[in-house]
Amino acid sequence: MKKGAGAACQFQKFHKGCAVHHTARMPFECGVWNCRWLVNDDAAELSRPDRSHYVIDLMPDFVTIRPADGGEPLNIQVVQIWCDPNHRDAHRDPALRRWMMRRAEQGIAALIRFNAREALAVFAPPFDVNGEWHEVDSGVSTNKTHTLHEIEAALGSRASVVVQPEKG
Repeated sequence: MKKGAGAACQFQKFHKGCAVHHTARMPFECGVWNCRWLVNDDAAELSRPDRSHYVIDLMPDFVTIRPADGGEPLNIQVVQIWCDPNHRDAHRDPALRRWMMRRAEQGIAALIRFNAREALAVFAPPFDVNGEWHEVDSGVSTNKTHTLHEIEAALGSRASVVVQPEKG
């Protein structure tokens, strides 16, 4: 696409979505990438990405938590949610938080990404004994993209991706 990370897509049309979706002009990268809203019925409650200002990535990832007491590092599976940097609070959408809560009940946290380097880890109540949400931005490094092999090694069978038919 020859587009930098975090740069607006030339094909994005305000309140219309992608102007070249499923056409010959659609870039190859877009054809092999999909968002959870398009393919997963569990996201039916969520608004379209062009209206909500966030896109839920199908590819799982992980964050590594290093305890302050020097204990053993722990890898936690995360769902990546790419948030429009001009709408930094979009991840606080109540419908998205309900969706994130369902993931948290499965032991999956969220990584809110604003661009390729800036992110915020969000841990829902099941990760906290007091039932509180936690947004962690200090120490969250996204300078390195994990490969599928690294994700599989860190998460094992927990790193499954379920693809369902596209919404009509």
